[in-house]
Amino acid sequence: MNNQPSKPLADGQIVLSWSDSIATITFNRPDKKNAITHQMWREIVHAFELIDQADDIRCVLMMGGGESDFSAGADIGEFDSARRDPHTAERYEQSNSDAFRAVRECPLPVLAVIRGICFGGAFGLAAAADLRIASHTASFSVPAGKLGLSYPADAMVDIVEAAGPQFARYMLYSARRIDAATALDAGIILSLHDDRDLEESALQLASEICANAPLSNRASKAAIRAALSHSADDFQKASVLGALTFSSRDYEEGRLAFRERRKPVFRGS
Repeated sequence: MNNQPSKPLADGQIVLSWSDSIATITFNRPDKKNAITHQMWREIVHAFELIDQADDIRCVLMMGGGESDFSAGADIGEFDSARRDPHTAERYEQSNSDAFRAVRECPLPVLAVIRGICFGGAFGLAAAADLRIASHTASFSVPAGKLGLSYPADAMVDIVEAAGPQFARYMLYSARRIDAATALDAGIILSLHDDRDLEESALQLASEICANAPLSNRASKAAIRAALSHSADDFQKASVLGALTFSSRDYEEGRLAFRERRKPVFRGS
């Protein structure tokens, strides 16, 4: 993927780009506050499939296009057609769940880079990411109660893990808009930045992640997922990935670099 042109998806409403070992997924409807259409939900899954097929990607960023917002969440303007009755709502919700799962189960670290509004389904996507950083302009809301609908249960797991049970209840029951400082205090976001510094800070963090051994990061992500899910299958997967690190060339390189007092150069093998 390195040094290739960016790839537009969903008629350009999502852009997948990459630089060195960092892939970026951009929600590209700034005139609509980057609201996510039904087609975009499906193409989020496709974007992560393309990333998974690339051997040289080590970290993924998600962000909103333009200079104002991460995303307003699902495009409510489509609801009269795409979510008009129980049958269409079920299909729409499945596309939501598939997108959340693609973020959650990406084997690489995923970082959500948030400025402006991050509402509804977009908050679900951010919650499914491993890490979230934001600018002081960021605000968050889960307005299901104001729309008379519910979110998929798997998305709710992500929100509870991101915000904690009590604060997740507060956000869902009240549907209030939460500012960036409150989100930081609640642990929803990792750090706050000036708007002009946000992307640079994201790239710096992503570069630090990419400099570490890819197999170690994959094993760590799987182990954290197992610790949260308590799933026997997840523990088995984490165990296999952990064992692979000890037979890797990167493990040899890490030990050698330590002895030679230099920075290791990891190859992901």
